[in-house]
Amino acid sequence: MALQGKGFVDEMRMVAMKLHTREQAREGEKEVKGPEERSISKWNPTVDGYLRFLVESKSVYDALEGIVDKPDFPYYAELRNTGLERSERLGKDLEWFKGQGYGIPGPSGPGVNYACYIQELSEKDFPAFLCHFYNFYFAHTAGGRIIGKKVAGKILNNKDLEFYKWDGELKQMLQNLRDKINKITLVLLLPLPLIAFSISCCVSRAVFSSCSD
Repeated sequence: MALQGKGFVDEMRMVAMKLHTREQAREGEKEVKGPEERSISKWNPTVDGYLRFLVESKSVYDALEGIVDKPDFPYYAELRNTGLERSERLGKDLEWFKGQGYGIPGPSGPGVNYACYIQELSEKDFPAFLCHFYNFYFAHTAGGRIIGKKVAGKILNNKDLEFYKWDGELKQMLQNLRDKINKITLVLLLPLPLIAFSISCCVSRAVFSSCSD
């Protein structure tokens, strides 16, 4: 059960802050230990590294969007057409890089492994899958946008990629998804699986850090 007076999403946010450092989030509580936990300003992105990040990210979004499009669990259908989908936009960005003469690497890193993991999870642990779904989409709209802006300024002449664009009011789309997740978990009386959420946060950081060599 969620904490009294708190929805499933609010409880996940509380857990997330315990897994972030002060350099990553103002309310972060974790000490910096690995390179992926450093402040973005200390990263040294390269185009090759950034392309790996985009490719690995697309692997994850392909999996997430495929799962809810052909749900094994009826409530997955509630997570379709949120406006937050990223796979198609990432495909457009990779085509743009290709048109600029860059070679597009094949997916082979943490994104691929994570995509396989959440595919398996979606078939056997709905609450845990919700944690991963929530974290990956919401992280992109927060820290992900900051990363995109910093990287674009350093290596892409401030190119505004499709990955960081949404059709409509992003704030409202996020709230709509929060409401859907809270409604689903309230109806099903689902607990928050802390271990699953911890894994999703750590894997997200690993994928993000791949843009820095």
